[in-house]
Amino acid sequence: MTTGLVPTMGALHDGHRALLRAARAENDRVVMSLFVNPAQFGPAEDFDRYPRDEQRDRDIAGQEGVDEVYAPSVEEMYPPGFATHVVSDLGGRLEGDARPGHFEGVATVVLKLFLRVAPDRAYFGQKDAQQLAVIRRMVRDLDVPVEVRSVPTQREPDGLALSSRNAYLNAEERGRAASLHRALVARDASLIEGDVEYFESVDPDTFEPAPVEAGALLVAAARFGNTRLIDNVMLEDV
Repeated sequence: MTTGLVPTMGALHDGHRALLRAARAENDRVVMSLFVNPAQFGPAEDFDRYPRDEQRDRDIAGQEGVDEVYAPSVEEMYPPGFATHVVSDLGGRLEGDARPGHFEGVATVVLKLFLRVAPDRAYFGQKDAQQLAVIRRMVRDLDVPVEVRSVPTQREPDGLALSSRNAYLNAEERGRAASLHRALVARDASLIEGDVEYFESVDPDTFEPAPVEAGALLVAAARFGNTRLIDNVMLEDV
């Protein structure tokens, strides 16, 4: 019997549904974790206001055929005196530079989930491409017996990548936010109607700078009001 794990922080949307459906199609058993991980939020980030609605998330999980929702407490995941963290050199640029400690928190909690659930496969969205690269490197380096599967980014009709943080956008910001994807498709950062943090072509495995050519990943982050959004496209897909 195979088990597929979909790690989430809740606030589920159609992007999460795509992950759950991929796991359901490829495994005998599907587990969805539900844990807002404090270790991946910086001191000035949105941990306290991150959207939470556990019953709604459980309802969606049921609709998508999830067999088990694993929702540990913070105390279970980080008992008193917790001191061991997973560190990756892939976390030092771009998102890692913008959010110090973020990938350390992500890699640590994902490894703990892998050890607790023992899945055969785990599913992550391509939108969080650097996170995906960090997790793949961790699995490779630490010989973790889990197949990491990526699922294409799910988008609104105007191209905006689905994200739980889209709920923070007001109507005017929401209109401008679609420019992030348009700029990536056009390979032109000047089209972004927000405050650009980075717009770069990278190797999708190492996240080191790479020529703007087929096989590279174009990544971007920008703020629309107080909401920070990220997105990416594979250049061969443009």
